Amino acid sequence: MKMNTKKLVLNAVLLAVGLVLHQIEPAIFGVKPDMTLIMLFTIMILNKDSYKICLVCGTIVGIFSGMTTSFPGGQIPNFIDKFLTTNIIFLIMMLTYKLPFIKRLTEKNQDFIVSNILMSLGTLISGFIFLTAAQILVGLPGNMNLSMLFVAVVLPAVVINLAVGVILFKVIHVTMKRVSFQS
Repeated sequence: MKMNTKKLVLNAVLLAVGLVLHQIEPAIFGVKPDMTLIMLFTIMILNKDSYKICLVCGTIVGIFSGMTTSFPGGQIPNFIDKFLTTNIIFLIMMLTYKLPFIKRLTEKNQDFIVSNILMSLGTLISGFIFLTAAQILVGLPGNMNLSMLFVAVVLPAVVINLAVGVILFKVIHVTMKRVSFQS
């Protein structure tokens, strides 16, 4: 497989931007959206033809999330979460692109619709996997149980990640078009 240098550099820049944004972003209504997830899903759409690239980026995002987590003992659950989420979302993404109503759209519209699905469904899956792994490996904080944390943290994060992700995805696509990026 021939590696496109522009795409490789773009992936690295998006991962770095996701990490920096994740470090500096404030909590919105008590929930901190995960910019690394948003960038991961964007990278996955840009590299939908390469499972290997998606898996490598998912692994890197898992390491980054583990390094920057504020959840007590959340390093390993973050890695597990991002690795499993990448695999599940890659499969969902491949199936979504094969849907008849998606196939009829232009590539730009396909990517936009699929990005909305991945941002919301991916955040939901990621949050569930993270909380489940954390509950098994390190326990959940205080007297909270999985369903309480899911409703209080994951569901609002889905809404926030979708809103922020749509904006960032559009910005990335406009930027790629303006700099004549050819994938």
